[in-house]
Parts: sequence; C-alpha cells; structure tokens
Amino acid sequence: MQPIKLSVHKIVDLILRCGNIDNRFHDAAPMFLGAVIHRKIQKEMDETYKKEVSLKLETQIDNTPVVIRGRADGIITEPNGAITIDEIKTTTLTLDQIYEQHEQHLGQAKCYAYMYLQTLENPVESLTIQLTYFQLETEEIRRHTWTFTSNEIATFFSDLLHKYGLWLRFEREWKITRDASIAPLAFPFPSYRKGQRELAAAAYRTISAGKNLYACAPTGIGKTLSSLFPSIKAMGEGKTAPLFYLTAKTVTRTVAEEAVRLMASHGLRFKAITLRAKEKICTNETCICNPTRCTNAKGHYDRINDAVLDLLENNDLITPAETEKYAKKHSVCPHEMALDAALWCDLIVGDYNHVFHPDAYLRRFFNDDQRDYIFLIDEAHNLADRVRDMYSAVLHKSTFSQIRTALKGRDSLSSKLRKNLKLLGTYLSDVAKESEAQRNHTSAELDMVFVAFVKMATQATGEWLSAQKGHVLHEKILDLYFELNKFLMIAEIYDEHYTTIVESHGRETTMTLFCVDPSKIIRSGLERAKSSILFSATLIPLPYYRDILGGSTEDLMVSLPSPFDPNHLRLVSHCGISTKYKDRQRSYEPIAQTIYETISQQKGNYFVFFPSYEYMQTVYDIFCTQYPQVETLLQKSEMSEEERESFLACFDMNNTSTLVGFTVLGGIFSEGIDLKGDRLIGSIIIGVGIPKISLRQDLIRDYFNAQNGRGYDYAYVFPGMNKVLQAAGRVIRTETDSGVVLLIDSRYATAEYQRLFPAHWAHMQVIWE
Repeated sequence: MQPIKLSVHKIVDLILRCGNIDNRFHDAAPMFLGAVIHRKIQKEMDETYKKEVSLKLETQIDNTPVVIRGRADGIITEPNGAITIDEIKTTTLTLDQIYEQHEQHLGQAKCYAYMYLQTLENPVESLTIQLTYFQLETEEIRRHTWTFTSNEIATFFSDLLHKYGLWLRFEREWKITRDASIAPLAFPFPSYRKGQRELAAAAYRTISAGKNLYACAPTGIGKTLSSLFPSIKAMGEGKTAPLFYLTAKTVTRTVAEEAVRLMASHGLRFKAITLRAKEKICTNETCICNPTRCTNAKGHYDRINDAVLDLLENNDLITPAETEKYAKKHSVCPHEMALDAALWCDLIVGDYNHVFHPDAYLRRFFNDDQRDYIFLIDEAHNLADRVRDMYSAVLHKSTFSQIRTALKGRDSLSSKLRKNLKLLGTYLSDVAKESEAQRNHTSAELDMVFVAFVKMATQATGEWLSAQKGHVLHEKILDLYFELNKFLMIAEIYDEHYTTIVESHGRETTMTLFCVDPSKIIRSGLERAKSSILFSATLIPLPYYRDILGGSTEDLMVSLPSPFDPNHLRLVSHCGISTKYKDRQRSYEPIAQTIYETISQQKGNYFVFFPSYEYMQTVYDIFCTQYPQVETLLQKSEMSEEERESFLACFDMNNTSTLVGFTVLGGIFSEGIDLKGDRLIGSIIIGVGIPKISLRQDLIRDYFNAQNGRGYDYAYVFPGMNKVLQAAGRVIRTETDSGVVLLIDSRYATAEYQRLFPAHWAHMQVIWE
C-alpha cells in the first residue's frame, strides 16, 4: 500500500481548531511579508539557530502507512545539548489577540518537536517550545516558551494522530473506491469528436511529463471533457493529486459539473466540489463574519468537522446548493465549509482567484511542499487581464478625505488616524502639482516616501480598528485597511514588470501600482502545480498567449481544427467600410444599411457587436429611424443579472419575426453565451475590437516594444482580435447549428489581420460594398 502524504498543517488545522469565526480580529498579514520577517528574525539569531528545517516522518495511523512532512522555522541546539523548537508567527493583530490562538500554534510546534526527536541518535529527556510573535505595524517581538518532556510530546502526538485516524480512514477507503472506478472507465461517448482525441492525448502526455500545455481548441471539440478525462485517468494511475478546474465565469463551472455527472453515469466515483465567492454563498443579507452578527460564525469551529464529514459521506458531486443545505443543517458558514470539504475532494472547480489571487488563493493547499496538483484553466485568454487586475493596487485621495471628515472622535487613536490620512492626501496633491503640465504622471520607480506614509497609516488604522469594534465607521475603515495592506503587498513585489501611475481628475488624485506584465506572476502561480493545461477557443496567436500567460519555450502548444462543417457558417468580411476613429462619422449610415441588408436575407435572431456604447447608440438610433419595422434590443451600460437573463430570454428559437440585439464587443454578451440552434443565427461585428487608446494600454505597448518590438500587437491588436473571435463564436455552438458572421472593417483585408484568422475561417468571403 502506497503511504498517504500528509502535512503537519493539515493535521493540526483540522484537529486543534475551535471557537468562532471573527473578522473583527482579521489578521491581514500577507504571506510574502511573513516570509520576509521570518528571514529577518532568523538572520539575527546566532550559530546555534538552524533555520527552515525540513522534517519527514514515516509512521502509521490506524494501520495505514503515512508520510508526514513539515518545516520548522528554527531549531536551536545549545552547547549543553538543550533543544528549542522555534515557531514564528507574523501578525497584524495585537500580540494579545494572536496569543489567543497559541494552542494551535503550540500544537504545530509540538509536532515538529516529535518529528525532530525521531531524527536524534541519542534521546533527550525534554525540550523547549518557543512561539515567536512579530507584530507587523509596531515591529514588536514577543516570545513565549514551554518545556515538555519527550514522553509528553510523544503522548500529545500519538493522541493527535489517533483523532486524525477517523479522517484518514475516510480518505483511504474513498481512494480505494475512486481508483477502482477509474481503472475501467472508458471515454463516455461511442467516439471522439474531431480534435477531441488529439487534445485528450496531448493533455495526458503533458501531465505525465510534468509540463504545461497551451491549447487553442475551437468550440465544439469538448475542451472540458478532453482535459478532465485524461486528468482523471492519470489520477487513477497515481500520477497526480487533486485537480483544479479554474474558470473566469460562474456559468463555465457548470460545464465541469456536467462532465463529472456524465462520467459518473458511466461508473466513475469521484468527489468534486464547486466553490463560490463568500458573498455569493453567504445565507445572510450582509456578509459579516463575527459571532455578534452571524449565528453560523459563533462556535463554527466546534461544529465544522462533523458538518464536513456529513457532507462528504453523502455526496460525490458537491454543488453550492448542496453546500448551503448541509451548512444550514449544521449551523456553520457555507463558505468555510466548502473550503474545508475541498481538502478531501478529487476535483475543485472554482475561480482563477483560488490559485492566483494574492489574498484569496487557497493557502490550505499551496502552503506545503506538495506540487502534484493539476490545473485545468478554461477560457485562458481571460487570465492575463484578471491577474493584471489582481496584482495592481490603487489608493484614492477622496477615500482619505471622506474618512477624515466623518471621523469626529477626539481620542488619541482617532486623531492619529486623521493625521496620517491627511499626510497621505497632502502628499498625493503635492505629487500631482509637480506635474501640473500633464494630468497623468508615470514612473518606473516606486515612490518610497508614499509607501512610508502608507505604512504609518496602516499602523494607525489597525490600532483604531482594534479599539473601536462597535464604531459606525468600523466597516468603512476596515475596507481602507485592506486597501492599504494590498498596496503595501504590491509595493513589496514591485519590480520591472510594474509602473507607478499618478492621475488627477478634478479634485480626485490617485496613485496606482500597475502590473504591466503579469507573466511572471502567472508563472509563479502555475508553479504551484505539477502540470497545467491552459485552453480556450481563441488562444490566437498561440506564441503570444504562451508568453503573456507565463509560459516558456519548453512548454507545449497545440492548435486544433474546428469539428464543425465549415459549410454551416457563412463568413463574410465587408472591407468597404472603415470604422477607424477618424472615419466613424461617415460609417454610421452605411453600417445601419449593411445590418439591415444582412438580417433581411433570413428571418431570425442576430447580435450586432460595436466597439463602444457611444458608437452603438448612434447607429442604433439611425437604424431604428430608418427601419422601424425591425424588432430590436439595446444593451445598457449596466445591467443586473435579472436584466441580462431577460435580454437573452428574448432570443427564443420560436420567434416569429427577426430580432436584432445591439451589444458591445467584449461585453457581457460577447463571451460565455450559449444560444444554441436558432436562438442565434448571426453575429455582425463592427470594427477589429482594438481596446480604447488609454494610458494603461499605452504603457503595455511601450513595455513590450522594449521587450520584443511588438508592443502595439500585445496592447491593442491581439486583445482586440480575441474579442472578435469570441463574438464570432457565439453563432455555431453545436454540429447542427448554422448561421452567418459578418465582419465590418477595412482592416480585415490586410495581411496583418488575416494572419490572425483561425484555420477554419479559410473559406471567408471578402466584399467591398
């Protein structure tokens, strides 16, 4: 029997936790900053201090072989042979608050103590445990020590493993059941679609080799099943630990659930869980996680283990609805319950955040040395912009001013906070005045003076929050505290991939740490896994996406043909109308006329995609005036989920007249919309999708010009063409669908754009009038 791999963290966090969830005592210490402080403290120690000691113990729990791993922050061996195990914790809480969690921290250190004792040739009768707490804002250090006999340590460890035995038995028995179902599992369809076998084979080879794969797989291949099936087979062969299926949109996650259901109907036993954001799964009107505002938060950790075990024993496919049901049954937080249950699942379906976000990534998985995970990243063309946003930080002068005005208290902490916020606001104003000749100022350098002021304000904010838990401004100032901490976190990793932007608009001034190139950060996220499969229908051109998504020349690329009959899609490029900004005024009426001529050829439902709301509104007004007999719908700039669903519901296959939806390219209706059959028979795309010229896009352009001489392509052409490909892909969703895609822009006649057309667009017809 292969030993089960465990971490000290996993055992301790499960067995020793207790009490309430309480965000009033939120520890906002970023992981990277904790590592920096750890190194600083360790460096100050003398030669008796051995830092970052990796420990490994092979033992048995309930007759099951296990390998337990952990890493002690420090082990001190005195000349007289006395031993101290040092566990370092960095915190933004007060040192009194962090000490309230010391039983769990102490338990972790006692595990390291037992594991270290097993490595000694000569036994010792006792040793010392030291907890070192470092307060980030005040830089105060407080140490607590306990002395235990070796027998006491051994008894504690044995009792801990005994309590963990229940969970280990569950894991062992489940894996036997799961692997027995995977071995005979066949592909759940009689045959593969065109390109599907190739993608599945490429995914399996990539996982076996421990590499990354970038796959351009057109709609209809069945990307989800083509990546999940070989990954599951590899898991059954012991080649991988849990799988992560990561998406940008909630609707895409249901596709992964359906794929698991399909394989389950063919005999697969597989535990999969879909994670949702805390705010979306919370059963309360407002998501406030403390025992005075939420009954689930009070005593949550005293009930959670029974709740999770109940959920897991009675469900294989754990949807958010099932999580909510069991959370209600046991009176626990559904969000925390889902995260705990995920540790025992074979597949975690969730957002990009769960792997890449600097604060929200799943530390419970990725803080240990295990790297056997597989990441399946759907709609990967969205990942670069998402990560760029995650790792950029902005602070607003207006936020400082509003809180200063609202904070009326005359106590010392309120006065200190107001003073620090005034310093931040005044400094931003001074920086803006220095560049009055231009409204925006950019610099490759990090403004260390401003960072120092942010650190002071963060300390003052933390002190105020600790003392004013019931204050009416507590939540608003807590939000500020998170914004300040994120800014400091980004400042810590700021390098040549960043630019500092100071912008002034009227009385508002902001400072942004803008992530120009996210490739390094994405690469770091991908390194949390053994292998990653990044796929989309629109990874064109593939070398660009491999570059921007953290790949290297060692990573694999595959571009697959469309499985659909090209005769089902009429592709037309109207190159006689220019939609360039300087020509737009002359384009309005010709575009309205072309739309009418196109939709008049066949009754049905159509989308028309425009590069901006202003452009769309102008053409819409002309079209409605000239062709009032045509039924139309207009996308609004802001639409609720109900309004979006109502909009799409109008595109019914049983419509008796033509319906034209005027929408925005790159918006909510140009991606992730699955209108099959006659629900949509045509897309008319105005322009080449180039993002609006802006300071940030120009910064991206200039950066990549310096890197590879292709800055305009990276900033404008490639992202724009991706929007076009996504919008065009709304028309043909199944093998029986048919329709038309009309591209309107003179630039489609150029070789520059034609080289970006996918292979299955080879039959495109070009017209000039």
